[in-house]
Amino acid sequence: MRNLTNILAASCLAGLLAGCAGTAEKAVFQLSAGNDAGQDASRIMFPPPSEEEIPRYVYIGQLVGETNFVVPEQKRDTLGGVFRWLAGLLSGPSRPTVLQRPQAVVVDEANDRILVSDISRQAVFVFDELEGSLSLWEKAAGQQNFVAPLGLALGENGEVYVSDPELGYVARLDRGGNTLGTIGKDILQRPTGVAYDPVLHRLYVSDTRASDIKIFEQDGTLAGTLGEHGEQSGELNRPTFLVLHNGALYVSDTMNARIQVISAETGAPIASIGERGQNIGNLVRPKGVGVDSEDNVYAVESYHDHLLVYNSQGNFLMPIGGGTGQQIGQYYLPSGLWVDSRNRIFLADTFNGRVVVFQFLGGSAENE
Repeated sequence: MRNLTNILAASCLAGLLAGCAGTAEKAVFQLSAGNDAGQDASRIMFPPPSEEEIPRYVYIGQLVGETNFVVPEQKRDTLGGVFRWLAGLLSGPSRPTVLQRPQAVVVDEANDRILVSDISRQAVFVFDELEGSLSLWEKAAGQQNFVAPLGLALGENGEVYVSDPELGYVARLDRGGNTLGTIGKDILQRPTGVAYDPVLHRLYVSDTRASDIKIFEQDGTLAGTLGEHGEQSGELNRPTFLVLHNGALYVSDTMNARIQVISAETGAPIASIGERGQNIGNLVRPKGVGVDSEDNVYAVESYHDHLLVYNSQGNFLMPIGGGTGQQIGQYYLPSGLWVDSRNRIFLADTFNGRVVVFQFLGGSAENE
């Protein structure tokens, strides 16, 4: 009897699908308010507004997964009710696809997409605002799956570079996530951060185990190396994340507890930001790094769960929240960071399984 019921239900469902073809509405992308633990998410600002402080950043939402796409409410007619009932009967309850351990973020503004690498899900999440869909890229090269996708960089013609420290190379993917080959295989020891220079047409890769940055041409040829192991200016100790800004590489020199700024072309040191210490504004294990349109520098202090802001001279300005927790403005072992052209700051809050997003409101964050 149960089999007969399922067959009848399937037949009815097929008819309904045929009758409803072309009527489905596209899902709309939105930043989730998230679990704000009683906070008014629309009024979370840093620093909090007061007579003494002018807010410089406002929380605008977060990425968590499939629930960032909302299907517009449709008319509650009888046919639709039967359709939903039959769909649930056949498929049963489904779990939404969600971020697990996000590592890095890039905003592909040309294609209205946000890409997030997830080391636990072993995939790259693609939040497509234009299409109203979430897709997962799991293939690194050919039929080989990602093991630990980490660094992300945008190339030319919609291409995407994804580092995988466990596979020991950078995967090169086309706009649709199809594999185009690998870069650095049998050359890189443990690739982490990646950055692409559209002017010089070169890819920069942090080789964490080798404590240097390797430079590759578009065809995968090794063009040179920046830095070497050490603590002096221009030397590196287990570098991780990278970002390219105005011809300079901002490097999370993680085990030296600083952000180094070096020339992307020559490797000459330009500046050093942050120093080792236990006060807010000091660095212990810096990870993600980014720069906004006003040349403010953002550093993720992963050990103490802080997001720190420095000016272009390297002076500490303020934290954006901070401390271990799940509320907005708290983090749990955060990692990668991205600042887009609209001065939105995307932070991979790794062990909270989310990407939190803040808007820089402009103006100096210096104490007034």
